[in-house]
Amino acid sequence: MAGDAVAWGRFWLCSMGKEGVFMFDATTREGQRKWPMQGVVQPKREDVLRLPRVHISTHPVMAHKMTRLRDRQTQPPDFYRLVKEIGALLAYEATETLALEEEEIETPLQKMNGQRLAGGIGVTPILRAGLGLAEGFREVISDAQVWHLGLRRDEETLQALEYYNQLPHQVEFQVCYAVDPMLATGGSAIDALTILKRRGIPRLSYVGIIAAPYGLMKLSQAHPDVDIYIAALDESLNDLGYIVPGLGDAGDRQFGTF
Repeated sequence: MAGDAVAWGRFWLCSMGKEGVFMFDATTREGQRKWPMQGVVQPKREDVLRLPRVHISTHPVMAHKMTRLRDRQTQPPDFYRLVKEIGALLAYEATETLALEEEEIETPLQKMNGQRLAGGIGVTPILRAGLGLAEGFREVISDAQVWHLGLRRDEETLQALEYYNQLPHQVEFQVCYAVDPMLATGGSAIDALTILKRRGIPRLSYVGIIAAPYGLMKLSQAHPDVDIYIAALDESLNDLGYIVPGLGDAGDRQFGTF
């Protein structure tokens, strides 16, 4: 079989799905290898560092946890815990400019005027990899409402495909955060925010762990009104569309489905 594949100029990519190992053809009709990002011009890190509304964490604790997260020796239970912790850190940074309103309370000693968040908070994890980040957000804002949105990436075209949508038809929140660990080509993030905008949410933000310059540029151009918060900006995408140096598949590493 392998000899036939070479003779016909075919090249097959192997991927692991929940149904097991499957293969897809990655050649053109002329028998040349067809990688999704092969030959695609990508921006460099310095080209996107000053994009408007882009916030890249510089916190030393974040850098420490990111190193542990990237390490291939980190096992799924620790990986999931780190994703939650990084999600909590990103939540603090992403909620810095939320609106407040006064609230009168009574301490054990006297009455006083305090402050509370003015309006509800929504968090939309892009399934399934965004679940850990959403849990981190709920550690910071326990009453945040979580809406689930399922988007998967077609490994041949790198386009985002919607397969699950559990979003409310009416919302009364001041902000909703779309959360997904990896911002690679930007397709899933762009589609998720487009779907959320149809719900009439007044303010949207995107929160991710690692971004490639290509995906960051695409997202910023597609949704210039959205704030983008990430823990780290990596170098580029490889020909298959994976972030490098990256951390591998965030969903598989969280849930142990290698």
